Amino acid sequence: MQGTNRQLRLARRPDGMVDDDTFDLTEEPLRDLADGEFLVRVAYVSIDPTNRVWIREEPSYLPPVGIGEVMRGGGAGEVVESRNDAFPVGTSVRGLLGWQEYAICGRGVMANAVPPGVPLQHMMSVYGTTGVTAYFGILDVADPKESETVVVSGAAGATGSIAGQIAKIRGCRVIGIAGTDEKCRWLTEELGFDAAINYKRDDIGARLDELCPDGVDVFFDNVGGSTLDNLLRRLAIGARIALCGAISTYNADETPPPIHWYMNLVVKRARMQGFLVLDYLGRFPEAVLQLVQWVSDGRIKWRDHVVEGLEQAPRALNMLFTGENTGKLMVRVGPDPTA
Repeated sequence: MQGTNRQLRLARRPDGMVDDDTFDLTEEPLRDLADGEFLVRVAYVSIDPTNRVWIREEPSYLPPVGIGEVMRGGGAGEVVESRNDAFPVGTSVRGLLGWQEYAICGRGVMANAVPPGVPLQHMMSVYGTTGVTAYFGILDVADPKESETVVVSGAAGATGSIAGQIAKIRGCRVIGIAGTDEKCRWLTEELGFDAAINYKRDDIGARLDELCPDGVDVFFDNVGGSTLDNLLRRLAIGARIALCGAISTYNADETPPPIHWYMNLVVKRARMQGFLVLDYLGRFPEAVLQLVQWVSDGRIKWRDHVVEGLEQAPRALNMLFTGENTGKLMVRVGPDPTA
């Protein structure tokens, strides 16, 4: 296929928030496909806290993105040219397509076909990595029981909002922590959370004491830092903490502040476990099928926050840390054939 491909490549590792010097917007010609490869025109790129982790110098669960490399990121799009019989032209796919307008898949870049009839935008959010992360984080790692008290930090984000609703489906009392009154109202008035705490206005500890006088049975943590410490101090006996992320620390230039109340895990005979959605790759169909059923039944609702244009991806990444988004944040890079 003739044409050019616009890409965002990592230019330097940022200190704190990304800025205009972090990425270079480049353009290069599309090369010919080899046998087994297929070309995807990217419709959406996913904007996630882990994008910020991947551009730090130290490795995480994946190697850091190298200077000069296309920025790593989840995406979804349509096959527009193919030399792979399993992915004919017109197939919708999702995978680690990167921050670019076109991705060549099949050798080193893997993508999976999207089930027919499912909108690509939904595969980026409720049926995508964020929804599946919430599913396994709540049901497998935290395993809440009916009538238990569940607290979710980052509750108005893509993963936290679904995690809290799954806990409600389990029959739990759910409290969300978010950053604005509008987000708190969304949690309680639309998503069915029992209460919400505005961490920018409220004293988190005092509100938890008020709302959870008998302690917290389950904490689904997307934030880390002082929020995690506040919850550790208020655990019920046998509590479970599912560590999904720690977005409050990802832009930190220095070592994050210490956690003081970890010994409460001993006193309360509690468990704190980190997890990655990659641990559940073989069970993704199970999660997606159940999420589809819950959405069809009206038991799960969500919001997508779509920013227009590949060049806006760095600004969109900063939105995660300033709290400007509600729900799943993504950038529309090209036309969506399933819209």
